[in-house]
Amino acid sequence: MKRNLFAYGTLMCEDILTRVAGSTPAAAASVLTDFRRLVIRDAQYPGLIRYPGGRVEGVLYRDIAAAAWLRLDSFEGEMYERIAVTVEAGDGTLVEADTYLIRPGFEQLLELVEWDFEAFLANGKEAFIREYTGYAVVSGQAN
Repeated sequence: MKRNLFAYGTLMCEDILTRVAGSTPAAAASVLTDFRRLVIRDAQYPGLIRYPGGRVEGVLYRDIAAAAWLRLDSFEGEMYERIAVTVEAGDGTLVEADTYLIRPGFEQLLELVEWDFEAFLANGKEAFIREYTGYAVVSGQAN
């Protein structure tokens, strides 16, 4: 069964999502409420936590195939758990999607600083692509 993905960090970049998932699904801007996206110490990527009143802007990717979910879960690794959420799509409709929440036990790695996507694009994306170990996990999997 195909499900939607709400991406709030590095996977907002279509080229990164395509490399990880093995395909490029339809994408649209979306918002997740009652969560917060924070900097992870010494990392280029963020962590997501529940936070009443919070608001996270991201990308909604529609109809992710089962094989892509296996790749995405492997890429995210043990630091994250996939959960179901409801996001507001750009047209105002509410859409069910899955996203990745930082697991308990890893929350101590978070800094109380909002992760900035534009700063990532300007200063961190190249290093992330070059250095992130999650790519090695999905590179051996078939597209």
